[in-house]
Amino acid sequence: MQDVLHALMFIAAAGVIFVGVVASEAWYWKRRGRPEQYELADTLSNMTMGLSYKVVDGVVVALAGGAFFSLVHPYGLQYQPVHGVWSVLLIFVITDFTFYVSHYVWHKVRWFWTSHAVHHSSQRMNYSTALRQNYLVALNGGNLMIAGAIALVGFDKTWAIVALELNLLYQFFLHTEAPSVLDRFGAVLNTPSHHRVHHGSNPQQIDRNFGGVLIIWDRLFGTFRAEADAGEIAYGVTERQSRSRNPFYLQLHELGTLLRDVWRYRDPRILVRHPAWAEQHYGQAAAADQSSPTTPNSTGALM
Repeated sequence: MQDVLHALMFIAAAGVIFVGVVASEAWYWKRRGRPEQYELADTLSNMTMGLSYKVVDGVVVALAGGAFFSLVHPYGLQYQPVHGVWSVLLIFVITDFTFYVSHYVWHKVRWFWTSHAVHHSSQRMNYSTALRQNYLVALNGGNLMIAGAIALVGFDKTWAIVALELNLLYQFFLHTEAPSVLDRFGAVLNTPSHHRVHHGSNPQQIDRNFGGVLIIWDRLFGTFRAEADAGEIAYGVTERQSRSRNPFYLQLHELGTLLRDVWRYRDPRILVRHPAWAEQHYGQAAAADQSSPTTPNSTGALM
């Protein structure tokens, strides 16, 4: 229970900082005559999703993280980390590379896309978009590849939490259209410019720039595309784009369409195929059925 309380206290403290950064960026754009960069209902929705995600994630990690690492650790390399530069660099590289691989899988396998799609469905790019997350990520095994790799090397739960949270903290600052000093280091680091391409929905932008902190993985494995070569960026998703501002609907509607497709076609392969596979495989009937899902009225709800 103490671990749960510590997780909730950390979330509360981080939340205050994130809200301050979001408010500062909104003020920045308003001063520059672009207040449309933020919309109140969209921002509140994003922040509510971020809060629900971190609460569920924090509780799951606090309750089950230790057991998971105890289960996996004996099968690994038994590396004994010390608080030195070598251990810090090692866990940084492991975390960032496995994030790249996991992120790629989240886009390619529909089971994982159901929880990640909401992050891409925003048609704005600002710091609140970074908070637009899905609590299902903590429940569907999407982060187990990262945690498993860290545990197999020999690091414990505390090392893993710190490494992954710092990686995700860096990524928070990639979600902006404002000028950024990070763009100067785009040969090695992931930057706001690179990440804008990742969030694009035009053909030149889809499935590009999966990196977390480093962009070298994309350069090595052929998934990199510079913003200058990506054309005009249109934010959003190519299938089942929702206009709702209801955060709880947004977090669950992609899972609902997945379960409906599996039931409708009696085909469990849909779970592990590409997110668009059911529409392509079963023809226009599926596409027509999913093109305009009923969305509840959103009054900006909580978020």
